[in-house]
Amino acid sequence: MARPTALNPTVEQVTDRIRERSRGRRKLYEAHMAAQHQQGVHRGELSCGNLAHGFAGCDHAGDKDRLKLTNSANLGIVSSYNDMLSAHRPFESYPEIIKQAARGMGSTAQFAGGVPAMCDGVTQGMPGMELSLFSRDVIAMATAVALSHNMFDAALYLGICDKIVPGLFIGAARFGHLPAMFVPGGPMPSGLPNDEKARVRQLYAEGKAGREELLEAESRSYHSPGTCTFYGTANSNQLMMEMMGLHLPGASFVNPGTPLREALTRYAAEQAVRNTEQSGNYRPFYKQIDERAIVNAMIGLLASGGSTNHTLHLVAMAAAAGVTINWDDFTALSAVVPSMTRIYPNGSADVNHFQAAGGMSLLIRELLGAGLLHGDIPTVFGTDLTAYTQEPFLEDDKLVWREGPTESLDRDVLRPVADPFAPTGGLVVLDGNLGRGVIKISAVKQANRIVEAPVRIFDDQNQVKAAFESGELDRDVVVVVRFQGPKANGMPELHKLTPFLGVLQDRGYRVALVTDGRMSGASGKVPAAIHVTPEAIDRGPLARLRDGDVVRLDAERGELTAVVDANEFAGRSVIEPNLERYHFGLGRELFGSFRHLAAGAELGAGVFGGFEAEVLSRELEKIEQEDQ
Repeated sequence: MARPTALNPTVEQVTDRIRERSRGRRKLYEAHMAAQHQQGVHRGELSCGNLAHGFAGCDHAGDKDRLKLTNSANLGIVSSYNDMLSAHRPFESYPEIIKQAARGMGSTAQFAGGVPAMCDGVTQGMPGMELSLFSRDVIAMATAVALSHNMFDAALYLGICDKIVPGLFIGAARFGHLPAMFVPGGPMPSGLPNDEKARVRQLYAEGKAGREELLEAESRSYHSPGTCTFYGTANSNQLMMEMMGLHLPGASFVNPGTPLREALTRYAAEQAVRNTEQSGNYRPFYKQIDERAIVNAMIGLLASGGSTNHTLHLVAMAAAAGVTINWDDFTALSAVVPSMTRIYPNGSADVNHFQAAGGMSLLIRELLGAGLLHGDIPTVFGTDLTAYTQEPFLEDDKLVWREGPTESLDRDVLRPVADPFAPTGGLVVLDGNLGRGVIKISAVKQANRIVEAPVRIFDDQNQVKAAFESGELDRDVVVVVRFQGPKANGMPELHKLTPFLGVLQDRGYRVALVTDGRMSGASGKVPAAIHVTPEAIDRGPLARLRDGDVVRLDAERGELTAVVDANEFAGRSVIEPNLERYHFGLGRELFGSFRHLAAGAELGAGVFGGFEAEVLSRELEKIEQEDQ
């Protein structure tokens, strides 16, 4: 195990700042969770009729007998399984593995409920993408429904992709009196190399490759059960869960369908039983996840060039646990956290290559050794984070953990803190008279990080393709796609624009994207100022831009500015387009209340914040009066 090292002063200062900022909110959260715990579980509190309903469906006689008692643990399984999407397909067999493992511990497990799981890869550029971000909050609510029966002493959360893990985390936080174990599915084996896939996509955008060639390339890339192997939001989720100690050590990137993967799933169930109150080693979520764990997740993202989507998700996740973070925290940490990985789209390697080069055990070892992680956080493994320098192995069919490598096995993929790819993290917060936004620069070459050019404005991402094909964009240009924020249309990802903008950049033009929408965790070489807030529909500055205005995007200095006379800019009328085309069809009309309630991007773009703000001061006042 890694030896603790004195904490980096900036990491310590940011953590202290978050702790102080969150004081009231966190106090209220802990009070609510402690009160929930004191009420008891809840199986023992149910009436005979309630309890009988709770185990009527059991087809294992021993399970019914155990559930009648309260001295054995009952695990609740919440899963994102479906058999259409590759990342979720492996979860089909997990419930039975978990149930058998629980029985072996003298306990039980029940499938508490499923949560929806959609794939941005399928909905990319389609109307369904406008439900994607809001699916995170639906998943959180579905998690609450699944656990609302009060039958459970701990919960296992089976999820892996973009909105699923953040949604499960938010749900787990609101049931924080229960021990939580997050159980991943793992990445699919490597297929077509990512740089070859990107090459074919760009050829297709230029009309130099046909649809058949494109589909063949995509099929060879996404080819089997498991998570997509590029380093986007899904795999960033897995890294964050391990950095926070919510996975077993080394569980994130083990391929599905392997004996080691099954052994890890079995052990996760056994360990979840050990973490229950009945075991005498009670480890509830709310005592495990605090501002230190959240800071660890932020640092992991920065060191690995993780997905910009987590400048939304992690804010919302932290809030659910009573912790308030903002984009300035990311900026401060980025200044001291080095870029240690090159995983596509930041390089040609995929997550399987990262795993082979040393993976999470080496990344955590290096960050702990440099004082860049809180090593003292409690984990689901029953240890602190210093045990996460170990890797799982099978020895005579028994799962064991051994110390991982102390040096990278491929320095083109994973480097030590002392010799990073870059001295700072891959995320920059932009600020200026166009609002605040974020940019991921880990894949953007130094020469392309400053762009100053006239804008071409679009109010719909589908208009960009036509402008590209007509040659209208063959020049230095800042492409602005506005009215794409959470209140306007649910904040879809705009990843389908990447090939067109990449072609323009390759032709020698200075090109950038500015939007109040999202870009995929797979966004790459073109500088993209995303999540711009306030969004245009909220009368944000993007709604005052006009075609031909010059915009300066400076990722080196963190600036996003319209080079327009201040008085003229302030005096302009705000564009108010008709957005009804975004609000009907494919179920979008059902999400009108979500669009209405959505918070701004820097607040996590969720729908829960308004209620919390309303009750926070009132509830906190009650708690403080009781303390006195």
